[in-house]
Amino acid sequence: MLLLLVGVVIGMVGAFVQAQRWTLELPWGVTVVPWGPPLVWVALGAAIRGGAWLVLSRWGAWAVVVGWLGATVLVSSRAASGDIAFSEGGQAMAYLVVGTLLAAVAASVPVPRRNLPVS
Repeated sequence: MLLLLVGVVIGMVGAFVQAQRWTLELPWGVTVVPWGPPLVWVALGAAIRGGAWLVLSRWGAWAVVVGWLGATVLVSSRAASGDIAFSEGGQAMAYLVVGTLLAAVAASVPVPRRNLPVS
């Protein structure tokens, strides 16, 4: 239950952080560097692998994934008033696709078994 809540928190915070970026004015023009998505992806990957190691099973990792995906889908849908927390466009779509792929890969990697001493 705790790992599911961790995924929900990352999904809710990530919906707002994923839109963050730096705008740099360089001599050849304006360059936009998105820093939000990589930050959320690192936190998501660490939480997924941490969940797997915490319970020594992939179930812990998948609990974080389900929480993140549920929260992300919830905030990406329109509210009754028409408001949306998730930004629209290519950056948001890249955040969703890469985040989902990262989550699936990180949750699918098995946890190494401990070598118990034989007596």
